[in-house]
Amino acid sequence: MKHILLINGHPDKESFNHALAASYKKGALETDATIEEITITDLNFNPNLKFGYRKRTELEPDLQEALSKIKKADHIVWVFPVWWAGYPAMMKGFIDRTFLPGITFQPVKGKPFPEKLLKGKTSRLIITSDTPGWYDYLFMKRPAIRQFKKGTLEFCGITPVKTTFLSVIKSSTPEQRNKWLEKTYTLGKNLQ
Repeated sequence: MKHILLINGHPDKESFNHALAASYKKGALETDATIEEITITDLNFNPNLKFGYRKRTELEPDLQEALSKIKKADHIVWVFPVWWAGYPAMMKGFIDRTFLPGITFQPVKGKPFPEKLLKGKTSRLIITSDTPGWYDYLFMKRPAIRQFKKGTLEFCGITPVKTTFLSVIKSSTPEQRNKWLEKTYTLGKNLQ
């Protein structure tokens, strides 16, 4: 049985991101997979990695539980908006505080790349943006996707990482939003 973890990085529970996450979950519930969720805005933790990697900051209970879910998952689905070519501050803080040496990767003395501790997992990024996809790709060079896909997930061994980029949100019609909800429902039903 496949373990799916759905992580929502949008801080506003009334956002379209939360509707997309619910749509994915609805599709996934039609399978025999186990579905767990993390809504980052609901977690109680300090997003500041105060000492960097020099000294470990004790993980709050919510982060310990989140890491347990991440380690158990076969497939991790991230739903988040692109803000200022990156992702929301709380999501960045969540990643800073949980994707740590000895937990998601292990530095190897004398080697430039670490041991990847999250091998065997796959991921899907469901990203919303007010920037047109062509502009994000051609002119911005997909910074949020590159940073998160290459610099975090693949760095820790999660592969493949597939992306669903939905834009432009601010000027989208109800019909367009319904198509995107159907798309995420289908992704969930197919456990992609």
